[in-house]
Amino acid sequence: MPASDQTVVTIPALHRILVWVGGPLLGAGVLWLVKALIGWAATWPWVPFEKPVKLLAGLAEPYATMGALGLGAVAGLVLAFLIIVDHLGIAVDDTRAVFTHGERRWEAPRADAAAVFLDGEHVVVQGHRTEELVRTRGDLPRRADIERAFLARGYPWVAGDPARAEFRLWADGHPDLDAAAHAFFRARQVALEKDQKDDADELRAELARLDLVVREEGKKQYWRRLPSEL
Repeated sequence: MPASDQTVVTIPALHRILVWVGGPLLGAGVLWLVKALIGWAATWPWVPFEKPVKLLAGLAEPYATMGALGLGAVAGLVLAFLIIVDHLGIAVDDTRAVFTHGERRWEAPRADAAAVFLDGEHVVVQGHRTEELVRTRGDLPRRADIERAFLARGYPWVAGDPARAEFRLWADGHPDLDAAAHAFFRARQVALEKDQKDDADELRAELARLDLVVREEGKKQYWRRLPSEL
């Protein structure tokens, strides 16, 4: 879709500038402080890791300070890059909404969207059976900007999940779920405990094929069953 026909929501320009400038400055400042602390620690009668500390403290100046500042600035640039790429990008037009996070991409046709809302740190696009067409990952742009973008394009923006009251806490072995569903929930519980987000997302998709919608609060999983075909 041409850029002129989109409403784009992403990290604000000022925020982006502050991250790119502030990251290297912060990194350089931290490494400069570490170097100063190492020099101070080297004067103590005893210090842990005495040989490495005294070796670092004895590096020739001004090369030691320049090296610390340079290394810190590079580390800050890497941190700034990671912060920027972890932000969610949203492009909305009259026919579809496209979400990007790093190499991940989600797309929801306008005609399939029955509700769009924020659920914690996620943007969710819900279909006409209350299925989740999209549940994003990544740091969100300003929430007010997200809402304005969807309302401006006529999407059905709502204040929260219309089906939230239907969710139930998952309990292993509960008779309302079959063995296959419990197996996916157990595997997903392990993924959540280990913070394996990609695995958790894949298992969410497997549960969706069983007409189950799953969400989590912390490490607890909640589920609801989709209604029959409308």
